[in-house]
Amino acid sequence: MLLENSQIRLRALEPEDLELLYQWENNSELWIYGSTVSPYSKLALRQYINDSLEMDIYQSKQLRLMIDIVGENTTIGTVDLYDINMRNKNAGIGILIDEAYRNRKYASQALELMREYAFNFLKLHQLYAYIGVNNKPSLKLFENIGYSPVGILKDWIQLMDDNYEDVLVTQLINGQINE
Repeated sequence: MLLENSQIRLRALEPEDLELLYQWENNSELWIYGSTVSPYSKLALRQYINDSLEMDIYQSKQLRLMIDIVGENTTIGTVDLYDINMRNKNAGIGILIDEAYRNRKYASQALELMREYAFNFLKLHQLYAYIGVNNKPSLKLFENIGYSPVGILKDWIQLMDDNYEDVLVTQLINGQINE
């Protein structure tokens, strides 16, 4: 089945996801990996959820799916396609796994399910991810599922101590999986 395997299922956002999104989006330790610079209110997140229910990915140019464990009522993370460009058939991809569920292969499974969806259903040509060079777990994750490094963005992420971190751009082209 599309977006599901024997262990996890990717599903659309639901209003009941508000508390989890509020917790994850407001974890300031994760802000350096995205573009967040301040906390999100519950009102803003509620509006985001409502917008995601009403707008399709061709309008919003993004898709966030929640990651559930099959057979349980447990949501363990989220995986996103962003900057979806249907003209050039590419999109950025990002993932967050709740700390309590990391190192159990859920992230690689979720990225594989999203790859299958992006390439086989949306007919995208490529996915890319920006990963801080010091984020060793993410670098290893994306490398292990076939993404190739294609460039470095120098001083791309400003750290809390006002230093900067380079970002590795990784890419996965449909039909060229390095397994």
